[in-house]
Amino acid sequence: MRHFVEELEQLKSKLLEESALVESAIYRSITAVVQKDEALARDVLANEVRINQIEIEIDDAAVSLLALQQPMAVDLRFIISTIKINNDLERMGDLAVNIAERALSLLGEPVVKPMVDIPHIAALVQSMVRKCLDSFVNRDADLARSVLSSDNAVDELRNASFHELISFMERSPGNIRQAVDLLSVVRNLERIADHATNIAEDVLFLTKGIDVRHHAEPRV
Repeated sequence: MRHFVEELEQLKSKLLEESALVESAIYRSITAVVQKDEALARDVLANEVRINQIEIEIDDAAVSLLALQQPMAVDLRFIISTIKINNDLERMGDLAVNIAERALSLLGEPVVKPMVDIPHIAALVQSMVRKCLDSFVNRDADLARSVLSSDNAVDELRNASFHELISFMERSPGNIRQAVDLLSVVRNLERIADHATNIAEDVLFLTKGIDVRHHAEPRV
């Protein structure tokens, strides 16, 4: 039994290591876009390998625990949630890489007005990521629910940014390439928010044993 508990703790530690790397990748990718920082963008690209490696390690460890220990109740929910969260974290890392690639593409372009919306959306998305991970660490169902309630706000900001950027392209055809890159950044941020929402839903499953996907439970 003690060995099983130690393996669960090791699994949790690996997930926390992955989450720290992913949170850093998101922050660095956005900073690279806003500050036109090539070094930060390349750091994100270089660190993707470690995130992918940890994802495989977590999956292997989780499957081994399921097969050899046959956990039940809370322990079973923890392992299932870890597998799902692991997948979402790896996808967040991929999306941070996408943003970093757009940052590199934008290096030679002048700063234009649509850029001001990027930090606003990014701040909300980063808050969602931080809260969903904290809710997992602390098994805080209320904090997880606060992440779900933020998802609509991100969608609204995305829509507003899309409209602004499309208008910008119509007014300034010479800057279409830059606007397309910024559209991609906004889209990737919105997808990161979706994954943060998935993790918050997994935390509610872990802590309460309830499935709130597809609005099975009120989100506010």
